[in-house]
Amino acid sequence: MRTLAAIALGSNLESRFGGREANLREAVRRVKALGEVRAVSSFYDTEPVGYLAQPRFLNAALLLETELEPRALMRELLSIERAMGRERVGAVVKGPRVIDLDLLLYGDWVLWAEELMLPHPAMQGRKFVLEPLAEIAPEWVHPVLGVTVRELLAGLGRDS
Repeated sequence: MRTLAAIALGSNLESRFGGREANLREAVRRVKALGEVRAVSSFYDTEPVGYLAQPRFLNAALLLETELEPRALMRELLSIERAMGRERVGAVVKGPRVIDLDLLLYGDWVLWAEELMLPHPAMQGRKFVLEPLAEIAPEWVHPVLGVTVRELLAGLGRDS
């Protein structure tokens, strides 16, 4: 059975593929092997969050219709990160990276496991995630909070 998944993408380093935009485009190309990419947002230039002593990010979101179960999909996303040059071991937490792929939503699944949490536990507080996601899936309802992506983004606007 095919399920719609929302994936966040981010990059703030150059790589053998080129700059940030080239990295995002390469990641999208590779994710296409995991199912059918239904939509890709615009690319958003954003400030780093958490670890601030690093270059600006380029962020996006995509919708993937896939037959992969959530854990298998996450393993494949991590494999794409490694193949593109991202090393998580020994890296600065929230630090610079060639590519970052986060599984945000998977249908209406709620999953709390050590290796994967769905929906992504921090997505509702991240404008750099919600803004691109709201462009391509504004009416997707967060399965725990019961509000749409558009409403989550609007809530950040009021609080910031």
